[in-house]
Amino acid sequence: MRRSLMFLLLAGVLSGCSGTPSVTGDASLPWPSEGQAAVEVEDVGSLGVTGDPRPVPIASVTKVMTAYVILRRHPLRPGDDGPLITVDRTAAEESFSRLESTVPLTQGRTVPLRRLLELMMVPSGNNVARLLARWDSGSQERFVARMNAAARRLGMTGSTYTGASGNEDTTVSTAADQLRLAREAMRDPVLRAVVAQTDTSVPGDARRLHNTNTLLNRHGVIGIKTGSGTAAGGNLMWASRVRGHLVLGVILGQAAHTDPASAKAAALEAGGRMSAAVERWLLDRPATGGQAQVTDGPGSTGR
Repeated sequence: MRRSLMFLLLAGVLSGCSGTPSVTGDASLPWPSEGQAAVEVEDVGSLGVTGDPRPVPIASVTKVMTAYVILRRHPLRPGDDGPLITVDRTAAEESFSRLESTVPLTQGRTVPLRRLLELMMVPSGNNVARLLARWDSGSQERFVARMNAAARRLGMTGSTYTGASGNEDTTVSTAADQLRLAREAMRDPVLRAVVAQTDTSVPGDARRLHNTNTLLNRHGVIGIKTGSGTAAGGNLMWASRVRGHLVLGVILGQAAHTDPASAKAAALEAGGRMSAAVERWLLDRPATGGQAQVTDGPGSTGR
């Protein structure tokens, strides 16, 4: 009785949200026991939002907004490489940093925009994110203002961006906000193609740089970005496609205050459980059916 009442209350909330249909099927998900999480399914609706909703550091998930702003200001068509961008001295020198995630760039070399997007999103090059910010706006500070303006337009009221790469713990957001961004970002076909790549390379360098998102091609996962840091913990924004439905999910704050490698592993493990559960639910869900029950995780907002 209590479970049925919880579902009816949830269904009422969902049906009251503009453009968000009620959930059908039994979406009992293995929500993370820490941090925040949010999941939605295209043409089905929200499967829930869990955890403390206060803004937290998001590390390299920040780069989704960087890519979103860049592609809105410099749109690419599928198959286009875009303009050539010259690697500046700062980006080249940052290649040697041992304190953050970077990719090897050579000063004076020109690299197409499409490839730089790959180098930012696939192996998570912080130096590439900042290079793109300077190329677009003349300085990272001016680009960050554009990131925050985009966040406001998208209704991301809990988000504040202070850098293009996510290396700053002062860049904070929420799982619900990042889900809004994922929805918009995955509408761009070029960005969808970039984040689906398992690897890429720097022009002129034979080494393959692998995608930090090791969930790719499992449980229908087609992207989009990991992020990790000591304060941020492990973070994951993922997209999957199951039975024609686009699934979007965000997990923040896994194994925070440990080490970045362990935190990222924890986020990917949690994301693997969640994406597998949503896949099973969608595969088992009848094409048409009545209302069913949604099991929320600890600390759920019931949205």
